[in-house]
Amino acid sequence: MRTVTATAAAVTAVLAAAGATSVAAGRLASDAALKAPPGRPLPTEPRLTVHGTAAGQITLTRDLASLRPGTYGLAGNGSHAVAGPVLPGAPHRPDTVVRRLERVTHGSLHPRDKVWLTPNLHVGNPRSALGLNHDDVEVLGELGALPAWFVPGVRETWVIAVHGLGTTRELAMNIMEFLHDRHFPVLALAYRGDAGAPRSPDGLNHLGETEWHDLDAAIRHAVRHGAERVVLLGWSTGATMALWAARHSELRERVSGLVLDSPVLSWEATVRALARARHTPGPLLPLAVRAAQGRAGLYGDRLAEATGPEGLTVPTLIFHGPGDQVAPWQLSRRLADRRPNLVALHTVRSAPHGAMWNADPEGYEEALRRFLTPLM
Repeated sequence: MRTVTATAAAVTAVLAAAGATSVAAGRLASDAALKAPPGRPLPTEPRLTVHGTAAGQITLTRDLASLRPGTYGLAGNGSHAVAGPVLPGAPHRPDTVVRRLERVTHGSLHPRDKVWLTPNLHVGNPRSALGLNHDDVEVLGELGALPAWFVPGVRETWVIAVHGLGTTRELAMNIMEFLHDRHFPVLALAYRGDAGAPRSPDGLNHLGETEWHDLDAAIRHAVRHGAERVVLLGWSTGATMALWAARHSELRERVSGLVLDSPVLSWEATVRALARARHTPGPLLPLAVRAAQGRAGLYGDRLAEATGPEGLTVPTLIFHGPGDQVAPWQLSRRLADRRPNLVALHTVRSAPHGAMWNADPEGYEEALRRFLTPLM
């Protein structure tokens, strides 16, 4: 009897240890989403090796990423450059790709350096990067002061731009000149967890479900300083924040439109995608989702309120495509199909998460122009 009891105890101990290990693994896997640092690449973005540079050209490891159409930032440790389109006629080895090297913003690029593509084309601020006059302002949020750039314009409709996973407010500079040329005042917000902004109390990303309060504070700031209406323009979880704010803000009647780039419409799908990109084994992916639920309070499908028949009430333009490995494009297509009277979907092919402008700037800006014209 003692042998049976001892064996049962040993088995229980092993199972408990295995359970604890699985919980720890799930918690670690959920970090890919809940602790994604601003301005650092998401795990879906591969590191590429620089094989050489020449006049106006850069040679990179051949990869689906390095073959993407369009123009991207090229970030490394201590360097930033801008890589333009692929140059198929340039001589290169079969295992490499040659792209146009538009400029080196800072640092230098050498053979064997590791770099990654980023949607952030510009670094610095609107004045240093684009030559646009701007004010450094502070938006009073519930956790403290939030730094923001304000680029003035004469229209009474402001555009409030908010970045998402893996990027910073510098992303807004991709389209800032376009908006400035059309005389929109632009407020580009840094929110909780960003450099210069307060940390979230638990130190975690909540994928828009708490961060939207900072966007709400930006709406209040805009109205207090003369905005009659606002268009909320968000990338990734910034798009999620825009949906939450349009649904729950006390000033939601001032929101005249939404522009959503690569919106995260299912936090579960995004947690799974980022955990999978970290090579988390398939059986542990449900544990990553469960860990995210427990750690960040992401229970239920509360976002469905904001996109449901009664939740979405303003014209909405979505930029998204099937190449997004972080936020499923199919969910954006489903939303557009459900709300055809309000939602227009502009599909962008061969673009990674949050980089729909980079893949096709002209098409993106033309779609944005047509959408914004009646909202001016």
